[in-house]
Amino acid sequence: MVQLNSEGSWRPPVPGPPPDPAEVTTAAIDAALAGLEGLDQLEPVEHVGRFDAVHTALTEALSSIDKV
Repeated sequence: MVQLNSEGSWRPPVPGPPPDPAEVTTAAIDAALAGLEGLDQLEPVEHVGRFDAVHTALTEALSSIDKV
């Protein structure tokens, strides 16, 4: 995308700061834990799938901390 400055001339895009790994990891953990919401509305047999999905998401989020 072409970016113009206030005078209307072109300027190259400048990359922003890299995302904070702690914020990214925290967001991923929060999203994973959200998968546990509403368990009390489900039949116990359906809990296993939810727990597996949350476990997988947490494993991925936590392993990204050390770039493992």
